[in-house]
Amino acid sequence: MAKKILLVDDDIDTCSNIRKVLTAKGYEVIEAHSGAEALKKVLAARPNVIILDVMMEKDTTGFEVAYQIRSERPGSKYKEVRNVPIIMLTAINQVTNSRFSLDDKENFLPGVNDFLTKPVNFDSLLEKVAKYT
Repeated sequence: MAKKILLVDDDIDTCSNIRKVLTAKGYEVIEAHSGAEALKKVLAARPNVIILDVMMEKDTTGFEVAYQIRSERPGSKYKEVRNVPIIMLTAINQVTNSRFSLDDKENFLPGVNDFLTKPVNFDSLLEKVAKYT
């Protein structure tokens, strides 16, 4: 059975390019183009990995989606997917306007496992997805 990736980005071209690379390697890709759509699809899809854009134009940011999925509050409907690895996808840190660094624990969202910068390096994408599947 193919490993499932939930790909969340409001940029259709970015999704298309990432989907092509991942499906060519045998992954099943489920797309969501907004935070609200991602929160619905994560429950239905039960992905092995979530690739999540930080800054989306519609309703909910990637940080908010990650926070809701990781929430440990009693009764959270995301309990079953709480531990799914999350790879954030972006070029800049929304809070500090600087590049993401896993070494910068103060400005890196707790619960996010890794990050990819745009434009996406596909070798790095495949390496990180393989690491968490």
